[in-house]
Amino acid sequence: MQKEDLRIVFMGTPDFAVPGLQALLDNGWNVVAVITAPDKPAGRGLKLTYSPVKQVAVERGIPVLQPTNLKDPAFQEELRSYNASLQVIVAFRMLPEAVWNMPPLGSLNIHASLLPHYRGAAPINWAIINGDQETGVTSFFLRHEIDTGDIILQEKVAIEPEDDFGSLYEKLKHAGAKLLLDTVTAIVEERTQPYPQPQLDEPRMAPKIFKETCQINWNQPAEKVHNFIRGLSPYPAAWTVLEGKQFKVLKGEVTSAESALELSTIQTDNKTFLHIQCANGTAYSILELQMEGKKRMSIQDFLRGYTFQTTA
Repeated sequence: MQKEDLRIVFMGTPDFAVPGLQALLDNGWNVVAVITAPDKPAGRGLKLTYSPVKQVAVERGIPVLQPTNLKDPAFQEELRSYNASLQVIVAFRMLPEAVWNMPPLGSLNIHASLLPHYRGAAPINWAIINGDQETGVTSFFLRHEIDTGDIILQEKVAIEPEDDFGSLYEKLKHAGAKLLLDTVTAIVEERTQPYPQPQLDEPRMAPKIFKETCQINWNQPAEKVHNFIRGLSPYPAAWTVLEGKQFKVLKGEVTSAESALELSTIQTDNKTFLHIQCANGTAYSILELQMEGKKRMSIQDFLRGYTFQTTA
């Protein structure tokens, strides 16, 4: 197949999918339509707002479909009219078989992990929470069970000690775009050799994260607390309750405990530091936090206007 003969339908919604769509368009691939989520009200005025992917599609003159129901026969008929050779999915919702099985070359997905590890909705968060030092991106062909299809290509990405969810998200967003280009090129040049995902006894999973998932458990070693906090920073953010007030904890570091205090005990001079006692004789030093209803602040700035009852 020649490059100009390949007709691509791109499916995605958030900004994680934007570099992939831009990469296809900037490199001359024929994206014939974009499928994305319906416009949503946002901001104080609740004005209907385009998804980041729709914004790019509109700017580049690509037809946009925004179905509320992917099983709707009218949507599927319209999708079929674009006569796509290949569908590309990046950060989109689960597809019915009638949709993912439509194009002759199949539907490929870009997933932000090294499958079979971290199947699920939150692979970036969980890789950091679990203390991994490496993750990556995977391209694979869709099948019935979520994130289980045959692998096409993978690219490893290091997780640095200073990485949090936000920084790793940016790395993987751009690594995914590069992998997408490599994958589509390999498909056109008939160089792909998809292979089944390895069957692991205990693959690490990436279930969806809810607010209750994000509460900090101080009754564990500070290193685990640290990985948990950076795996959720800046969004959706780990949180805790200190002296009856709820705080998001956005940045910190492991420090040694000054004494054998009870777990969760606050240590602070109310000027420069705030430590929380953790397990195994460790403590966690909070460097940036956000009090409910307030803005994100460094601990020093916060302590200029707030006093904890407990002092060091």
